[in-house]
Amino acid sequence: MITVNADGKIMVRRCLVTLRPFRIFVLGIGFFTLCFLMTSLGGQFSAKRLGDSPFTIRTEVMGALESRGVLRRMSDMLEMLMKRMDILARLENSTDFHKGDEARFPLDRFQPAAGLMERIQAIAQNVSDIAVKVDQILRNSLLNGKVMEGRRDQCEVPRDPKYPDCAGKVEWMRARWTSDPCYAFFGVDGTECSFLIYLSEVEWFCPPLPWRNRTAAVPSPPPPPRAQAAFRRDLARLLELIGTGKESLSFMKKRIRHLAQQWLRAARRLEQKLAGRQRDQKHILIHIGFLTEESGDVFSPRVLKGGPLGEMVQWADILAALFMLGHSLKVTVSLKELQSHLGVPPGRGNCPLTSPLPFDLIYTDYHGLQQMKQHMGLSFKKYRCRVRVIDTFGTEPAYNHEEYATLRGYRTNWGYWNLQPTQFMTMFPHTPDNSFMGFVSEELNQTERQLIKANKVSSMAVVYGKEASIWKGKEKFLTILNKYMEIHGTVYYETQRPPEVPAFVKNHGLLPQHEFQQLLRKAKVSSQHPYAEDFIGKPHVWTVDYNNSEEFEAAIKTIMRTQVDPYLPYEYTCEGMLERIHAYIQHQDFCTPPSLPPSPKTKSPAMQSSPSPLALSPNSTHLVWSPSAGWAPQAWPPVASLQVWVSEPQHTCTETCRRRGLVCEPTFFRFLNKEEVFLQLGIACDSTESEMNHLYPAVAENVRECYLQKEPLLFSCAGYNPKYRRLCPCRDFRQGQVALCRDCL
Repeated sequence: MITVNADGKIMVRRCLVTLRPFRIFVLGIGFFTLCFLMTSLGGQFSAKRLGDSPFTIRTEVMGALESRGVLRRMSDMLEMLMKRMDILARLENSTDFHKGDEARFPLDRFQPAAGLMERIQAIAQNVSDIAVKVDQILRNSLLNGKVMEGRRDQCEVPRDPKYPDCAGKVEWMRARWTSDPCYAFFGVDGTECSFLIYLSEVEWFCPPLPWRNRTAAVPSPPPPPRAQAAFRRDLARLLELIGTGKESLSFMKKRIRHLAQQWLRAARRLEQKLAGRQRDQKHILIHIGFLTEESGDVFSPRVLKGGPLGEMVQWADILAALFMLGHSLKVTVSLKELQSHLGVPPGRGNCPLTSPLPFDLIYTDYHGLQQMKQHMGLSFKKYRCRVRVIDTFGTEPAYNHEEYATLRGYRTNWGYWNLQPTQFMTMFPHTPDNSFMGFVSEELNQTERQLIKANKVSSMAVVYGKEASIWKGKEKFLTILNKYMEIHGTVYYETQRPPEVPAFVKNHGLLPQHEFQQLLRKAKVSSQHPYAEDFIGKPHVWTVDYNNSEEFEAAIKTIMRTQVDPYLPYEYTCEGMLERIHAYIQHQDFCTPPSLPPSPKTKSPAMQSSPSPLALSPNSTHLVWSPSAGWAPQAWPPVASLQVWVSEPQHTCTETCRRRGLVCEPTFFRFLNKEEVFLQLGIACDSTESEMNHLYPAVAENVRECYLQKEPLLFSCAGYNPKYRRLCPCRDFRQGQVALCRDCL
């Protein structure tokens, strides 16, 4: 027990109040010194790590110079602190406070002078030693910095005719480099040299700087052989890849499970057909843009209510087909995942990708295409040849070419992409200008087919149109149909039945897929699609003018007397879709320029003046590929399937070919876009011009003027003008597989 007098207690309390903060203050000085040194030297260490980059030299050297001054000031402060502590110790030794024996315990407990002085002296010595080392580091850094600074000061915009856009890009960078953080990510710091390094090493608008450290070019070893694709025997892994969290994904997985056995049987049949043919395994990204939150994802909430399911049906079948063919897949339905898989740098999307694109192919939709354009910078233009756009209704060349569509007023929400038109893949073969992707319809066994025939209601019709606007103005046609059949519809509405739908129509609203299929199977008549008219025909499909009441009524009577078996075109089976996608993956190449014979007079990429490899077919008025042409391009479809016909004035090339049992093939336009071809077809031309027009090559016979196509992206099977007769490239096709020629597989 300690006893002290009243005055002693007061003095002890003063010591407690005074000395504790002093100890904390001194310890704080030491901790602050350590933190400051770590921070200051950290600049030197980071400069040493980034010594190969000129973008940080000035900042780091300036920071280190300031650090040296602060270290000196801190050393002075510590020296002054020691002097004051020495004075304090002398004052304490001279006071009468230490004479009281009863107070020695608290004073011994809080005695700071001796040990604290030693600690301060040690810290001061350490600071002094570190300052010397920092000074040595700074001298070396400044020496190197002067060399780099000299180089930075010497950076001038090169005048190289091989890089005509360099000066303009540097000017843009001067004004806008802070507009996107991605430029700083790649090292741009506002100096001329950083602009030129970025524009020569990250982008490709300027020549490389000669003083940049560059590893001597070493011949790259040949790439290892690619893994071979093997048909898969199970779909479980695909269901994992698709993921969870959205009703639309659940719908697609449910469809894949439902058709699993049909996919497996189809894969075995195609494997036998290909007879062990080698197929490289492709790395494929599937980005379903319309399901991302950024695009609104209006589909998922309506899936279970029978909302628009066509797109999800097609995507589910595309996923199943690509997986069964044995390719390596990544599936994304979010923008964040897309950016991660592509290697998008941080920022607003103006810079290229951080590394080469790791995918051979990308399947996406218009939403995904827009997202990639916004976030890939220049890499989008570089890699867009690898993109395949799932486009329900198709995009004709006149709408795809941005300049041409703008000049002609072809306004649309989905055009202007300047892709090869066959990169767009459609649900139906609306136009041969695009590639037909399609989807799968469920195949029925014999028992199921007989059951459908037995349950068919001969007086029931289904009119397919989910939007009320589709029914507007059709009441006369529907009234005639209603005289003979009960009409069913699936028009969507939320609260009030739309007035466009007549009262006699039994409207089911939006139906889930399986219920809609059951409705169709019962019906005798269903309004159909141009595909069915063109490629199926009677007795399954009847084409009538519904504005001609007598013709329409006669067709309805005939249909009611006709018995037909259920029919499914081969191209809408699992095997047909597998076969078609396999052919596209193996043969479609939009990244390699098409092969053409050498030509001394090349007027444009679309118009070549080399001798025509075509010849008149014996006893005919059309041209074919000549066996004596002397060269055979690496083309797909093979040129042996080509036939060149001249259209009638009011016919498109699509119709011209179809009338001869053929299909228009736009990839063949380049072989007949020559002056010589007009002569071979017996067409006399008083003049020949080359222009941008989606109807060319063509001839205006009344004035004997011939026109060649100037822009290859405008080669089109669609469109006509009464004053022109068009040159049309046609080909044969496999029975039940319009997308492929007979030798295309």
